[in-house]
Amino acid sequence: MIALALSILSSTMIFVVFKLFSKFKINTLHAIVFNYITACFLGIILQKNTVDFTTIPNYGWFPYTLALGVLFIIVFNLMALTTQRSGLSVVSVATKMSVVIPVLFGLIYYEESLSAFKIIGIILALIAVYLASIKTKDGIKIKSSNLIFPILVFFGGGIIDTTIKYLEGEFVAKDDIPIFTATIYAVAGTIGFSILIFHAIKGKFQFKLKNVIGGIVLGIPNFFSIYFLVQALRSGIFDSSGVFTINNVAIVMASTILGILLFKEKLLIKNWIGIGLAVLGILFIALAV
Repeated sequence: MIALALSILSSTMIFVVFKLFSKFKINTLHAIVFNYITACFLGIILQKNTVDFTTIPNYGWFPYTLALGVLFIIVFNLMALTTQRSGLSVVSVATKMSVVIPVLFGLIYYEESLSAFKIIGIILALIAVYLASIKTKDGIKIKSSNLIFPILVFFGGGIIDTTIKYLEGEFVAKDDIPIFTATIYAVAGTIGFSILIFHAIKGKFQFKLKNVIGGIVLGIPNFFSIYFLVQALRSGIFDSSGVFTINNVAIVMASTILGILLFKEKLLIKNWIGIGLAVLGILFIALAV
């Protein structure tokens, strides 16, 4: 339970940091790249046993981390594009609704139990995510030409979570969680730096220290969001469908509450209903154990 709570806290802190990016006019792409490098170094530092970096390609999970690193960059850019074309609420819903994919994977591949309490809890959680994420009275409005982007965010986010669950269960040893996480971020960081170098060649890159600092601040909770999620998945307190559902809905709930407390955001009645349903959904899933 502690690992799950820390994963939720870490992911919620990512929301706070992104909010501060706009306040301090930090270049999101540049900060994201330095965030990956920071997360990579954290994984190396926290790795208990000595690692020969030349042997990392021999690990069973290594090829998957290459794919995950690429996905991290692609999904991030898709999220940015979706935000520009359809708004932040659309991204929030697409990202959090993607929990359906790892939940279905756990139920089918690992044959996890599916009680009435869990079904009700998952349904309530999905409704809660939608209601808590929509901050406009008119709800979500997406042009048909832009619909492909949130759909890709939905599948991209779901595939990332599902792959992490699969690797955690099949390939990653208990003591290798930090280096496993570090490798994912190393791949994403390498791709990100390549993009920045390309921008520099084109004369579109301008170095600013605040972007580096922003990346470091973001990288710390970003690393621990995955690190503690993997710990929660193997803690045994809930099966994977329960962990992913509680993790996602609690992040939305905590982020919404922090938005009120820290950024004076005004919530609609449906947002409050979403928070209430989030609590009920978590309770139903907890009772399903």
